[in-house]
Amino acid sequence: SFVSSALAVYRAQVQQQLSAETTEGTGVSINCSHPNIQSSEVIYWYCQLLGQGPAFIALALKGSKELQDPPGRLSVAADCWSSALWLARPQRRDAVVYVLVSAG
Repeated sequence: SFVSSALAVYRAQVQQQLSAETTEGTGVSINCSHPNIQSSEVIYWYCQLLGQGPAFIALALKGSKELQDPPGRLSVAADCWSSALWLARPQRRDAVVYVLVSAG
């Protein structure tokens, strides 16, 4: 098994899931609660390998969108108070830090 870490970065309070553990090829969801984010703000998710800069994954206002790399889905609640990054078939290389950033 391996662990994928979730890190949330935002100017307001964020309740974050610190880590999620799964086995290779078994889907896993990384969840973040951000009740102070407004529905007009954009949610960005990045991943960051140790010693490297962040790499953009996807952005969303609200709703759900399919992800190509890594395969999965990014879902943002209709009220934008929470979001989830679903990794459909995680590999060992996906065991990195995932970063959420919001911009108004």
